[in-house]
Amino acid sequence: MVSAPHEAMHRIFQECPGLFSRLSDVLGLELPPLTSAEPLTVDLTETEPLERRVDTLLRIETRNDGPFLLIVEAQGKKDPGKTASWPYYVTYLNNKYRLPVLLLVICQDHATAAWAARPLTIGLPQWPTVTTRPLVAGPHNMPVITNVAEARKDLALATLSAITHADNPDVDAILKTMSVALRDTPESIAEPFVELIAQGLGNRPAAQQWRNLVAVDLSFYTSPLSEEIRDEGRAQGRAESVLLVLGARGIDVTDATRDKVTACDDPELLRRWLVRAASVTGSDEIFEETPTDR
Repeated sequence: MVSAPHEAMHRIFQECPGLFSRLSDVLGLELPPLTSAEPLTVDLTETEPLERRVDTLLRIETRNDGPFLLIVEAQGKKDPGKTASWPYYVTYLNNKYRLPVLLLVICQDHATAAWAARPLTIGLPQWPTVTTRPLVAGPHNMPVITNVAEARKDLALATLSAITHADNPDVDAILKTMSVALRDTPESIAEPFVELIAQGLGNRPAAQQWRNLVAVDLSFYTSPLSEEIRDEGRAQGRAESVLLVLGARGIDVTDATRDKVTACDDPELLRRWLVRAASVTGSDEIFEETPTDR
């Protein structure tokens, strides 16, 4: 199943196709000035019943050297199957569009990045017929951006940096820098970056740190993530109120009741439990529906 970090690592290039040109120093690749980028279909399925899809595919226009295709693959771990599929993607797309093809792989750990950077050859050791050389961006070469001015200068690059450094011990500082950099950015511009960072962190501990920063530094945003965080905050506050009311009335709160209340993330249901907490004689009674609840 495709994970949220996987989606964020390549989707940022759909949001900001020009980001590839700003990776020149990271990748050690001299690129001509880019003039435009157009997303193409990611479906590489042939007439045979074999489905093949790249993560992101862009047609990049340059100022002087003509167009080329950019494949962006998000790689969360080593996958031996890519030894065959990546060369296929490159040769298939070159044959279909008759354009040069570059393959960029985005990683979040050093071991996967080192594995992905190996040339993939088809042929004999003494005579490779086809060689695929992926470009790789990851924690080994992406800058660690903890300067707010630097982050503001290129929000897309800073966002990709935060995603690729999700496991960096200094990730808290990286995320704080991003939240401050986005604070004065128009919401329509900042929202995709807020969401991509949340996706890119997945279920890592840093994900909660980012949610906390969004709740505080970006509290005025109305993005799905910020709304979800506000709902969580309201639910947590009401859950605490339910338990406080029961405790203040001298009612013994069972472990089962405490667990059920604290696990609930529905603010409206918690509101009903809070109303009942003012009159019940046993803590479990707050879960019993009354005629007025129906």
